[in-house]
Amino acid sequence: MPENSPSDRLVLDAMLGKLATYLRMCGYDTAYALDRDAEADDDLLAIAEREDRLVITRDSDLAARAPESVLLTERAVEDQLRELADAGFHLSLAPEPAHCGVCNGPVEQVDPVAPTPEYAPNADDETVWRCTDCGQHFWKGSHWASVQATLDGL
Repeated sequence: MPENSPSDRLVLDAMLGKLATYLRMCGYDTAYALDRDAEADDDLLAIAEREDRLVITRDSDLAARAPESVLLTERAVEDQLRELADAGFHLSLAPEPAHCGVCNGPVEQVDPVAPTPEYAPNADDETVWRCTDCGQHFWKGSHWASVQATLDGL
């Protein structure tokens, strides 16, 4: 868990999909409403209660109904990240990914001799991780650098 943060288990409403990816890359266990077929407020609140997750939303009515929530007011992801930093969230890239940026599943390092998909580098040339749920492969490439630059600018 990132240290000194309000919670490491989050659930984000349907308006915050891009933010979910950033938070996953920062090491947060981040459920996202549209990944979980939870577009309705009641469904999202049920996930928060069942899985002990903090609700992050741009919907003031939803925030008021959640026992614990963070209400964001900004639309741009960079501004949302600033709001979270101001609320005490530690926002820096995890040294190694723990959660899939696509589905939030756990990731594991790919063995250097294991094959990788055509879109990914060879695991013997570069460290590569694979999501155990959806199979997506990750490495510290240009997207990683772009996220790092965004976080550095907060």
